Amino acid sequence: MSREMWALVVVGGILALATLVGAVLLAVRVVRTRRLLGTLGVGGKVAFYGALIYTVLPVDVLPDPIYLDDMGVLAGALIYLTRLAHRRRTADRRVPGQPGTPLAGRSDVPPGPGQSRQIVS
Repeated sequence: MSREMWALVVVGGILALATLVGAVLLAVRVVRTRRLLGTLGVGGKVAFYGALIYTVLPVDVLPDPIYLDDMGVLAGALIYLTRLAHRRRTADRRVPGQPGTPLAGRSDVPPGPGQSRQIVS
């Protein structure tokens, strides 16, 4: 083989190794979000397990030495799970009756624990 061909093989090998490392790092981050699955509902569980199954199975859109499709699926699942967790956290912080919540000031909504209903005449 010529010198240019060796250089191309080395650069290709380095790129394949870099994408493999990226895919492994993304998979580790997705696995770390597993502790949130109980609070994220069915959509979170489907995104989590779907991304991991797609990454592990040998059937891919691109051949296995190219991990860009795996990285894309893992990154998409990680973004989705992060947004879902953020929405869940902000929803848990809201207490009915506080300003800015959709239930504030409505008379047809029963009072929450520790709140009393005010009768306005």
